[in-house]
Parts: sequence; C-alpha cells; structure tokens
Amino acid sequence: MASRLFIASLLLFCLMENCYGAVHLSSLKQTLVVTASPNPGQVLKAGEDEITVNWGFNQSFPAGTDSAYTNVKVKLCYAPISQIDRSWRKTNDDLTKDKTCQYSIVSKPYNPSTNNVKQSFDWIIGRDVPTAAYFVRVYAYNSAGDEVGYGQTSDAKKTTNLFEIQGISGRHASLDIAAACFSAFSVVSLFGFFYIEKSKAKM
Repeated sequence: MASRLFIASLLLFCLMENCYGAVHLSSLKQTLVVTASPNPGQVLKAGEDEITVNWGFNQSFPAGTDSAYTNVKVKLCYAPISQIDRSWRKTNDDLTKDKTCQYSIVSKPYNPSTNNVKQSFDWIIGRDVPTAAYFVRVYAYNSAGDEVGYGQTSDAKKTTNLFEIQGISGRHASLDIAAACFSAFSVVSLFGFFYIEKSKAKM
C-alpha cells in the first residue's frame, strides 16, 4: 500500500512538473531579431568598452504572435567554445538549469510589433565579466514571468557572430613597472654587494 502511494505521489509530482514546470528553449519560437554592435571576432575590454544591442519582432511571423509579450530581458551568453570543461557554464534546454546566459544586460518593457520599432540599449561591459567568447540573447516574457519567445545574435549552433571579451586580470601596468624596477634594483644591488666583498678580500 505504501509503495503504491509513493508511486502515485511520484506520478502526480511529474504531472505537476510537466504542467507547471520550467520552460525549455527548444519549445520557444525565435520571434525576435537581435543584433549587437561588436564585429565577429572583435575583442572588447571588460569595464571599458560598450555594446549596443538592438531587438525587435521578426516580421516573418503572423501579426499578433507577440501579443502576450510584456517585457524582455537582454543577456550576455557564453559561446560553446568557452563552455568546454566548464560545468558552471553548461547549456541546458531547461531554462531554470541553463547556465549559458549568466550576465544580465537590461530588462525593459516590450514594444508591440504594431509599432514596428526596434528597441536599443547601450551597455558598458561589467568589470566582473571574465575572458571568453560571447553572443547576445534576448528573451520575451509574458505577464506570468514565463519565457515565450527569444532571439539571439548567433545561429542555432551558436558558432557565428561571436565576439570576445578580455576580462580584468587584477594586474595594472603601474604594478608591472614597479615590479620590473624592483627586480632591476635587486640585481644591481647584488652585483654591488659582491664587488664590495671582493674588494675587501683583496685588501
């Protein structure tokens, strides 16, 4: 009896998860056209350079497809080449478990397709963004906060229109110069010490 009750509970849980569970990327239509300012292969610097992102409704879809869209979230996403052997960046079709797009660029209300106007946002790359290859993805959400559409700057395999960001290493040019000067001073001091000692020995 207990085992039957456990199985029934498990089936009920799975059914509830299917009904109210997470959204999968594969279930979403690519209804947004997204572009970003970096050229393919361009290298940008974290904390310094700026990215301009543009997005709008893909007019190839029937009018009203985006009627449930209320807001969008623009995100910076890791390219597959920068996810290799890095489980903390792993892609998962279940968007609640997906770790591809970890950096939020902006969240804004959605402009309906009837306006036929693309939205745009200028973003200075965060200082916490690490060195890697990236692309930009935009999710559309409904009033319940569920993903209902998306668009991205790369292709389905996420291999085109990629750009690189050079993260902040924590080292500065002034520190490197000071270290070089200190090293040179140490070498000169060492030779001076040996010269003095040799002179004393001869005397």
